[in-house]
Amino acid sequence: MSTLLSVEDCDGLTVGQVHDLYRRFVNRSQVRLMTSFGFGRELVERAEGAYLHLRDGRRVLDFTGGVGVLSHGHNHPRILAVRRRFAEQRRMEVHKTYFSPYVAALGHNLAELLPGDLSMSFLPNSGAEAVEGAVKLAYKYHGGRRHTILHADISFHGKLLGSGTLTGAARGQFAYPGIPGAVPFAYGDLDSVRAAVREHRGDVYAILVEPMSASTVRQCSEEFLRGLRELCTAEDIVLIFDEIYTGWGKTGSLFYFMRYPGLVPDVLTTSKSFGGGKSSISAYVARQPIFRKAYDNAADALAHSTSTTYYGFGEECATAIEAVNIAVEDDYPGRARRIGEILGPGLRRIAKQHPDAVARVEGAGALWGVSIAGGPKVLDLAAKLAPGGLARDPRLRAKLVTAAVVSALYLDHDIYSYYALNGDHPLIAGPPLVIEPDEVERFLDSLDTVLGQGLTKLLTRFAAQKVSSLW
Repeated sequence: MSTLLSVEDCDGLTVGQVHDLYRRFVNRSQVRLMTSFGFGRELVERAEGAYLHLRDGRRVLDFTGGVGVLSHGHNHPRILAVRRRFAEQRRMEVHKTYFSPYVAALGHNLAELLPGDLSMSFLPNSGAEAVEGAVKLAYKYHGGRRHTILHADISFHGKLLGSGTLTGAARGQFAYPGIPGAVPFAYGDLDSVRAAVREHRGDVYAILVEPMSASTVRQCSEEFLRGLRELCTAEDIVLIFDEIYTGWGKTGSLFYFMRYPGLVPDVLTTSKSFGGGKSSISAYVARQPIFRKAYDNAADALAHSTSTTYYGFGEECATAIEAVNIAVEDDYPGRARRIGEILGPGLRRIAKQHPDAVARVEGAGALWGVSIAGGPKVLDLAAKLAPGGLARDPRLRAKLVTAAVVSALYLDHDIYSYYALNGDHPLIAGPPLVIEPDEVERFLDSLDTVLGQGLTKLLTRFAAQKVSSLW
């Protein structure tokens, strides 16, 4: 009989043993991918606030913000306390025939904070599930009589079959089947949306858009968003705002769309920092008329769930209640604005100092993107590093150049960053909202130093890390 590993055994595993287990039982290519970037060669002993403490003694500034999950930082003390209390009191986690006070209270709090009559919530586990639930709601609202959904051409909404269909970016080399009737429009281009609505007049059941695209760091204008609202109202189209990443203060307002008074979508999706960095939870929140027409009857009251069991867990909801209260009480939108007052000017200054390396800087609050783009010689070198037919992919070149910068920040400056997999693959500056001003300045100084080495040198060094094993 095989020996089962315990939680205590996990604490004693070496990095080599972890790599071996990943190769055998998880994903061997993932090991090659991450170690080629210089990551994954150490194990994290603990994490707190904006820092990762590695077993080898290194203290790494986590400037990724957990890709949107860690606005509260790692292991926020109030988040830990509420989860500990839930466990110590042996609260009921899940039982669908007993109503949950945590689900009820979280729904109330969302309705209190969101504008208009955005007040009816459903609480699945992931952002992709929230998006698919919102789309399903919109389809049901129209009774299945409409069959077209419009989505932006640079969007990212998830990797499930439905949310992946609605993700308007390169989805990799494999073509998965998708939901029918998905039609793209040009991000931020109201004329493009109007043309699509005219072409499919009377058949569009929803328009899905990210008011701020976290993967490309592009932003919709107020004119565009208000124009969408007017168009959807006139055509009885369900307007869905995806703020999975940008919610809970990240961009300087509680949600990005809320910087424009009176603007209210029909459905809002949120996840990421909604769970306080500890809870896997998401939500879609609908306006009352939309939700009630779709599901407010005995036959359809249970028509939507992510499964028969796994949504609205007690501890997940209790965690989200505390995470939301922290974001409000500690003024996370204000924190993000203050971070942006350092990051924005600092990144623009770096762009001026390194015009051959930085093509674009854009962002809001505590979410910024730096598009790294070298000249022809650098791009030719990047192409040579890529094997086979992949060398002909211009996006791959930008990916390699940015990866070289990310790797240097980590290896030389103990700063953990990442690049987005959408658009021109910008390096993302999206720190947790608990970060201090001097730590933001440290990131800026380190990025300036790294770019000062020159992209050719960075790429050559990156090649020495066996980058070809990425593919």
